[in-house]
Amino acid sequence: MRVDADVDVEAKAGTWIEQSVAGARAELASAAPAGEPPRLAVVTPLRPVAPALASRDAPVEVELVGNQRITARNAERDVRHVTLALPERQFEYEPGDAIGVVLENPTASVDRLLELTRLDPSEPVTAGGATHTLREWLTGRREIARISRPLLERLATRSGSAELKAQLAPERSAELRGLIKTLQVADLLKRYPAGWEAAALVEALHPLAARLYSVASSRREAGDEAHLTVAVVDYRHEGERRVGPASWQLATTQPGTRLKAFVEPNPRFRVPGDGTRDLIMIGPGTGVAPFRGFLQQRIADGARCRHWLVFGGRHRERDFLYQLEWQEALKRRKLARLEVAFSRDQAHKVYVQDRLREHGRELYSWLEDGAHLYVCGDAERMAPDVHAALIDVVATHGKRSPEDATAYLGELAQAKRYARDVY
Repeated sequence: MRVDADVDVEAKAGTWIEQSVAGARAELASAAPAGEPPRLAVVTPLRPVAPALASRDAPVEVELVGNQRITARNAERDVRHVTLALPERQFEYEPGDAIGVVLENPTASVDRLLELTRLDPSEPVTAGGATHTLREWLTGRREIARISRPLLERLATRSGSAELKAQLAPERSAELRGLIKTLQVADLLKRYPAGWEAAALVEALHPLAARLYSVASSRREAGDEAHLTVAVVDYRHEGERRVGPASWQLATTQPGTRLKAFVEPNPRFRVPGDGTRDLIMIGPGTGVAPFRGFLQQRIADGARCRHWLVFGGRHRERDFLYQLEWQEALKRRKLARLEVAFSRDQAHKVYVQDRLREHGRELYSWLEDGAHLYVCGDAERMAPDVHAALIDVVATHGKRSPEDATAYLGELAQAKRYARDVY
């Protein structure tokens, strides 16, 4: 049985799994010898059952105990160091994992959507077997910050917009991705007016998804806390303010507030078990978050190796995230190398990929000596540019063709020595 899913994969996958398991049970029952009663195992618990670990399907309450801005007041982006206090025994994470934050849409964003559609917020709407008021659906159960192709397709039909229909053509996929990235649902409904019924609007919107943030700490250092590095989404579009629901909620929530959260394991993005392996960590902007946890973990484990961090931002004086921590690690010789690239501090822009090429000889030497290589951050531009720079480094200093250099990085990935966490 096949099921097609978009961002609503969890809900559809759950139904698929239930039906598949039921089918398998029926097959096994029909294959059992006739007349033979099933054998039941009796299990006597020897100790109390531990509370279930936090997961996407079972988030648990955590307390927000810290919310500190770590970029300068005049920086272009507001980046926060968020501290969550965790319940005992229910919240296990490792550096490299992500923390999912269950959120609600801001009241102002919901009000704007209701204003544009002229719908009654108190109207009851039934969808997926559940009944809630329209405001309840839009506040805590439906996605209104992110738009999807199915919504665009329904809006094109309802609005009759030839422009929107044309943008859905396959040859304009790049333009469509830009539209999806820059607009929220309210922007879309304002640009392409259409008549909506409450039930039709709820049906057109995807379920509200939790937001994932790379954990920026190690339990060995942070104890019963998890640290997040959160860039606050807050901008203006055509004169109207737009915010990211989760980042805005985390940035404006007062300490002591309780939120629901869970662990999203990322077993492919882990520090190596061998404490003698060197690490090369490339993380511009908030992509540096997991490497803070990596370094904490390695120091706590007493790892006997070198650590090399490559960090990038716009301005050294405004955007150097965790600057004092990295400098202290250098002073204590827990961080062997720190290369930085601040793109706006000089006439020509400099990025992390430029630093990789500048120090290519040493980088290739580290890789040849068995170092593990990690990249975290923006998937659209940074990750491809960094990968291209790594190919150049391997080709130049390994005296290989570009094809062989690409294969070399592929072999590192197969050996779990080249890992990327990009988004």
